[in-house]
Amino acid sequence: MAMNPIAMMQAAGRIKIFQEQHPKAIAFIQSISNGDLREGSVIELKVTTPEGKESVSNIRLTREDIETFNLFKNSQTGN
Repeated sequence: MAMNPIAMMQAAGRIKIFQEQHPKAIAFIQSISNGDLREGSVIELKVTTPEGKESVSNIRLTREDIETFNLFKNSQTGN
C-alpha cells in the first residue's frame, strides 16, 4: 500500500500540532517506548465524553505490533 506524499506531509503537520498541544502524552509515549512496549504487553485505551460516557478497549501486543511501533518511532527520529 503506497502512501500519498501529500497525505504524509499533512499527517506530519498534524503530529507536530499534537506534540505541541499534548506534551505530557508525548513524554509518556517516549518513556514507555524505551522498553515497556514488548510482546505480551497490554495497551488499554479509555475515552470519556464530556457527558461522562466511557468506552474502554485494549490490545495485547504481538511481535508485529512492536515492529509497527518501531517503524513509527524510527520515522520520527530528528523531530
